[in-house]
Amino acid sequence: MKYLLGVLLMTSLAANTHAGTEVTAKGPAGTLHGTLESPPSKDAPVVLIIPGSGPTDRDGNSPLGIKAAPYRLLAEALSAKGIASVRVDKRGLFGSQIEGFDPNKVTIDDYAADVSAWVSAQRERTGQRCIWVLGHSEGALVAVVAAAHDPHICGLVLASGAGRNIADVMIEQLKSNPANAPILPQALGAIADLRAGKHVDTSAFPAPLQPLFRPAVQDFLISMFSYDPSEVLKKSKQPVLVVQGTTDLQTSMEDAKRLAGARAGVTLVPMEGMNHVWKDAPSERAANIGTYGNPDLPLHAGLADAIADFVRHGK
Repeated sequence: MKYLLGVLLMTSLAANTHAGTEVTAKGPAGTLHGTLESPPSKDAPVVLIIPGSGPTDRDGNSPLGIKAAPYRLLAEALSAKGIASVRVDKRGLFGSQIEGFDPNKVTIDDYAADVSAWVSAQRERTGQRCIWVLGHSEGALVAVVAAAHDPHICGLVLASGAGRNIADVMIEQLKSNPANAPILPQALGAIADLRAGKHVDTSAFPAPLQPLFRPAVQDFLISMFSYDPSEVLKKSKQPVLVVQGTTDLQTSMEDAKRLAGARAGVTLVPMEGMNHVWKDAPSERAANIGTYGNPDLPLHAGLADAIADFVRHGK
């Protein structure tokens, strides 16, 4: 359940120390914080990096055991190629903690509104007409929803994003593990109810299902389950780059192909041997997951080049 594990522990966390320059945006719920990584050129294009699920910080790390720092590494690589980036802490988490705000009380629409706040802040800072937006994993859905309504987004980079309703991804993950057989009927019933916009009474659920469907995250799940990324992508008009690793254990090449086929103007670039945290990794699960805790491993060699080329040329 790796793709959705992050939604289970949306707790308020202390800010970390980051390289680069601290920047802020005035979001609908309060001030949002991020890190600007910028090359010497003052007119460099800007890529806004939207984090994946759960308590993922602006560097791409998480207290759930992820220390690979993929967003920081990408920001540094893009800066070396003449492209600025802003990587951000999500509403209510890390540097973007807001007094009295529960970070579980968010929806995909809330996150999309925060993207627009960041786009506006960076347009004001730079004077540029538009800002590029990169969404990773769950952040890809957020980016697509934001782009459908914000004309000031230059284009989208969808990295390791699901191409289907996340409820379908969740069902597939649950069914793929034979050990889930005894709890599968309750799990599938809960997903069906949440997908229909109904809350679920989890008081009699077995322990393994309690975190996944706990009441605190049900509104977020209802929000997330209401979207099919490929369908929403059809409403946007910006150029789109889809990048997908072939050894990603959390999203698949089929997801990427579905996004790429949503409409014209979407380019798919497979990354051979790249996993979900953008590192070179084998398909074997233990070794693949082992890269999640190692910030010293470099990014997949082709990732920054593909993104930089797309941002420069828009295709």
